This record gives sequence, C-alpha cells and structure tokens, in this order.
Amino acid sequence: MSQAKNIVLAFSGGLDTSFCIPWLQERGWAVHTVFADTGGVDAEERAYIEARAAELGAASHVTVDGGPAIWDGFVKPFVMAGEGYQGQYPLLVSDRYLIVDAALKRAAEIGTRVIGHGCTGMGNDQVRFDLAVKSAGDYDIIAPIREIQKEHTQTRAYEQAYLEERGFEVRAKQKAYTINENLLGLTMSGGEIDRWEAPGEGARGWCAPRAEWPADPLRVTLRFEQGEAVALDGEKMAGPELLARLNGLFARYGVGRGMYTGDTTIGLKGRIIFEAPGLAALLTAHRALEEAVLTKHQNRFKPEVARKWVELVYEGFYNDPLKTDLEAFLRSSQACVNGEVVIETQGARVDAVAVRSPHLLNAKGATYAQSANWGVAEAEGFIRLFGMSSTLWAEVNRKD
Repeated sequence: MSQAKNIVLAFSGGLDTSFCIPWLQERGWAVHTVFADTGGVDAEERAYIEARAAELGAASHVTVDGGPAIWDGFVKPFVMAGEGYQGQYPLLVSDRYLIVDAALKRAAEIGTRVIGHGCTGMGNDQVRFDLAVKSAGDYDIIAPIREIQKEHTQTRAYEQAYLEERGFEVRAKQKAYTINENLLGLTMSGGEIDRWEAPGEGARGWCAPRAEWPADPLRVTLRFEQGEAVALDGEKMAGPELLARLNGLFARYGVGRGMYTGDTTIGLKGRIIFEAPGLAALLTAHRALEEAVLTKHQNRFKPEVARKWVELVYEGFYNDPLKTDLEAFLRSSQACVNGEVVIETQGARVDAVAVRSPHLLNAKGATYAQSANWGVAEAEGFIRLFGMSSTLWAEVNRKD
C-alpha cells in the first residue's frame, strides 16, 4: 500500500466508525485507527474498542490518553471563562478537538495527510472536526457517513446490513437515547427529548434521582492557583483526576443536571439533557473566588469575553486566532484568583459557603451596609455627582 493511500480514522468502536473501516478499505485505503480516551469508557470498553479495530482489519491502532489534553485545552480556559453556551450548556462535546489533535499527530507519524471521521451530515460534530482539521493545514477529509447519506436515507440500517454482509457482528446495543459521555460529563438526546416532551425515567445518566440523594450534605474544599483548581480537600492532584473525583462526589447528589434547547451551528434547534456534576462544582467555586478578588470592572467585563469564547468553541472555531486572543485576557485576569473555596450541596444545586484568599478586596475600615470610614457629607456628595446626568434630565424635562 503506497503512502498516499494511508488514512487516519478517528475511531470509537461504535456503528458509524466501525462501518467506516471496511467502506474505506474497499476503496483502496489502509485504515489507521486512533481512539482518544477522553474519560467516557471503562477498561473493558477500551479493550473492546482496540479488539474491534483489529477485527475490522485496521492497518494499525493506537489509544491515546486524552485526559491531560482535555484539562489543559478545555477545562482550564472554560472554568476561567465561567460561562455556558447560551448561559446553560457546559460544552461537553469539546473533546472532539482533542480527538482531532490525536488523529493529526498519528497522521504525522505515518506520513499521511488524509483524515477520516464518522460524523453525519446533520450534526454539529462534522463542523468541529472539519474546521479543526482544516485549521491545521492542507489535509484531505473523508467522511464515509456523509457520503452514504447522498444515496441512503436510513443510514444506520444500511451500515448495519453492510457490516453483517461482510461477516462483522453488530452490537445488540439498542438504546432509546443517543448518549455521549467523557470526562466533562454526559449528554443525552433522542426519543421524547427530541419531541420537547417530559423526559422518561430512563433518561438519566450519572446524576442520582431525588430519592437516592444521601441524607447528609456534602462539603468539599477546592484550592485554586491563578484560576486553576489544583487541590481537593487539601490533596493536590492532576486536573483530570480532580474532575473525575468531583464527578463522582456530586453526581450522587444530582448536581449539574439540566435540560436546554440550543441554537446549533447548523441552524437547527437542539434539545438535550446534560449532566456535568464536576464542572458545576468547579464553576461555582471559581466564580465565588473571582467575585471576591477581581475588581468591579473586571467582573462586569469578563462575561462578555467569556460568551464570545464559548461561542467560538461551540461552533467549531477552536483554533481561530480570536480564541487565542481571548484566552490571553482570561489568563491575565486570573493572576490573583488564588485561594480556597468551600462548596456545599444538599442536592441538585451547589453553593459556595466560604472563601479564603490573600487577595480578598476587603476595605479595612468599611463593611457593606454596616460601617464606613467616610462621612455622611462624602456619601451625599458622591450620590449627587454620580446621579448628576439623570437628575438633570428629570429637572429639565419635568412637566409641571
């Protein structure tokens, strides 16, 4: 097989990417599969994915630990930004960009500039994959599922028949919902969710229902250094481990579960259930610390930067230079975001109950609504000048 016929395929072991291997092989490609483990599978599933690639005849297969990349490349700037997409969704599919990075690295190792993926022609992921690849250089992109959609409307049935005709079993893993999960959290769509109806009992992932919440509240302490969470209850640990621990702790209390309808990149309305207990805990703690150590002007302006950063990441512009520019501002804003935050949950929501930092903007001689180190005349003068424009307007335009 010549070098020009090598292709790197982002591979998950599911129906779509399993179909891609023989489909590409029959068109003369040597398929090199890459699985980027971003925290959504256990050891058994990881072994299955590797075995599935071999069974389907992949020319080579590599599994990449995506935990450090997803923490540094997404979690850190996302928490520093502090905003969800459209004020709600915590961008749980942002591991797609790290999957592309792993595929591009593998392509460089084997000397090809052809990348394949199993995205459909209807969703957002195709935009994220394609734009991430295109921003990295002159690569060819082959998306077999998009290709077969030109001729077949029932694509999943076609894929299943295609594999079975070639002697490959298809997992009997019928689900009522489409579920995606990784270190960041879990998303769920399909069925009654897509129909804007109340979710059924089965529409639940990590987060425990109300009847199963522990009776005692959960209280933990997070330490931040320059805006990055570095320790949990006094134990310093790597970011991916810290987030995984928070997921486990707060999922038991149903924290981080939500449902929203978003405006997708391709223009459709997308309704999903999401569960992100660890990110919910991190965002609450980080915001409480920021509110106490940043100036009024920083706290007012920063959400505008955050919203633009979130839009770029959601819509596929992960490598756009504006995102890099915005992250420079975010990092600068975190210089004094150092300290500890105690967060607590009794179920469903999480609150920051205590904040400790050497950078707290406390006025030594004044406490809001309690005491002040200025006089009454100073307060009245400030109010007069501060409201001068509005007061003048009222006086000039008052109707007697």
